[in-house]
Amino acid sequence: MIYNNKNICVFASASADLDEIYYQHARELGLLIAKEGYGIVYGGSRRGLMYACAGAVKESGGKVYGVLPQKLANYGLANPEDCDELFIEFGMRERKAKLDEISDAVIAIAGGFGTLEEISEMISQKQLGYNEKPIVILNTAGFYDDLVKFFDNIIANRFAGENSDKAYYIATTPKEAVDYIKNYKPDFSFVKYKNA
Repeated sequence: MIYNNKNICVFASASADLDEIYYQHARELGLLIAKEGYGIVYGGSRRGLMYACAGAVKESGGKVYGVLPQKLANYGLANPEDCDELFIEFGMRERKAKLDEISDAVIAIAGGFGTLEEISEMISQKQLGYNEKPIVILNTAGFYDDLVKFFDNIIANRFAGENSDKAYYIATTPKEAVDYIKNYKPDFSFVKYKNA
C-alpha cells in the first residue's frame, strides 16, 4: 500500500543571502508539492528558502500552513497573506510540536542550526517509534554531504542501530524527494521499541 501523505513539512533556512541553486531547488520543490496535490507546512515567514518553497506552492494553487513562534511574529515576520492558516505558538518547542502535528511527511532542504535540530528530532522520534512519517533530506549541491557522512559514522560506531539509515532518505533533486514520499512504503525494522 502506498503511503497517503497530505501535508509535507519543509524545514529550511530563513536566510535571504544564499547561492541561487538553493532558491531554485526550493521553488522547484514547492511546484512539485502543489502538483502532487499536497499542502506545505512551513515556518510561517516571508524569508529565505522556506518562503521560496511555500510561495511556489501558493502560486501553484496548493495549500499553505505556517507555524511561527510569538516572538518572531512580534518582529513582523509572520506571513498571513500567503497562508491558508497561520498558527502562532508560544515558543520554538511549541512551534516544532505544531509542525509535527499537522504534517504527514518531512523534507529538510538546506538550512542552519534550526533545520539541523528539526530534522534530527524527527529522525530520533522515528527511531523510537513515535512517528511513521517519510523523512527526506534534500542534498542540494552536496550541502549535506558532511552531515550524511556524520550520520554514517554514528551508525558505523554503533551509536545508532545498523539499519538506522532506513529512518531517512537522502535525495539529490526535488523530484527525487517528492517521488520518495509519493511512493513511500513504511519499513520500521530498525525501530527498537515499536511494541513497547
